[in-house]
Amino acid sequence: MATATRDYYDVLGVERNASEADIKKAYWDLARKYHPDVNTDDPSAETKFKEINQAYQVLSDEEKRAIYDRFGDENGVGAGAGGGWSSNSGGFDPFGSIFDAFFGENPFGGRAARPGPARGHDLKQSVEMTLEEAVSGVTKTVRVERMGMCKSCGGEGARPGTSRATCPECGGRGQVQSVNSTPFGMFTRITTCPRCNGEGTVIESPCDECRGAGRVREAVRLEVEVPAGVDTGARIRVRGEGDAGTHGGPPGDLWVYITVLPHSRFERDGNDLRIEVPISFPQAALGDELTIQAIDGAEVKVKVPAGAQSGAEYRVRGRGVPLLRGFGRGDMVVRIAVLTPTRLSARERELLEELAGLQTSNAQPRGARKKKRQGLFGRAGQAGSKGTG
Repeated sequence: MATATRDYYDVLGVERNASEADIKKAYWDLARKYHPDVNTDDPSAETKFKEINQAYQVLSDEEKRAIYDRFGDENGVGAGAGGGWSSNSGGFDPFGSIFDAFFGENPFGGRAARPGPARGHDLKQSVEMTLEEAVSGVTKTVRVERMGMCKSCGGEGARPGTSRATCPECGGRGQVQSVNSTPFGMFTRITTCPRCNGEGTVIESPCDECRGAGRVREAVRLEVEVPAGVDTGARIRVRGEGDAGTHGGPPGDLWVYITVLPHSRFERDGNDLRIEVPISFPQAALGDELTIQAIDGAEVKVKVPAGAQSGAEYRVRGRGVPLLRGFGRGDMVVRIAVLTPTRLSARERELLEELAGLQTSNAQPRGARKKKRQGLFGRAGQAGSKGTG
């Protein structure tokens, strides 16, 4: 990691008001002077080059330079700004440098890493299920299209009975070289072999099944175990059922994304299941015992007390959704809705009117009833006293 203790302007040897052209010229000169492949005898060259390249990546960017001028490197503008020499990559990193653009790939030599075993891609598949299936758990069959290993050649890419041969272009090195004349002098340019793509071997007799790729597209059906308690958005990982790897690499995984369909009677609330049950006015007034079918089909008794109001909720323990990766389960929450009849028979209307009269009488304020009684007694008293006179 390049040091952040020195001022970037000092690193490049320019003034703080230096123009973009001055900064670029200073970088060119210093990069050529301290490049590790040019200074193989100087162990400090790589550290100096990292410092130079990091300073250039900040000062050559207008936005990063403005932040650096205002806050300095302590605020992180220098860290991870890009650029720099990577001894593991055999050249410059993806942020690039002027040498990479000028000479092409790996101008200072070294060996590029050959393609090694690569893991296959992960795949995604969506699965829909009912609420009953989510509550109880289910095995789902999914159809997956993927890149599978060629069974004919075993993933080698060569026709059965043959094998890969040393690349005649690079002699098995995976690289080819050429000498370039540049303003900096003569440089040997090392590039990936175009014939074998850096592998060092070629297939002279490709497999008839996969045409040398080592993989073929295939459609398979897989059984996926979905545990009880899943909900929409949950995903299940099926290891090794993604695309096959390349060059002997492991396969990817299959990710199954779950969608639980809406239910006609129940509404899920976390691990609870809510259900609305309509009842009549007499049931609410007198109380009743309801029989409700739970999500698993079992019949459950729910007692509604006399005088229950519309919207009241009653909880039935343990009749909800199982806890995923845990013990126990949620509850069933029963919400009652008192229905008002829209059509009445003559007898029903007569009874309701009689009930309404009783309720009206009973609902009369106590003060009014007391005053009425006092008035009656008062008139009676007056009449009695008048009679004695």
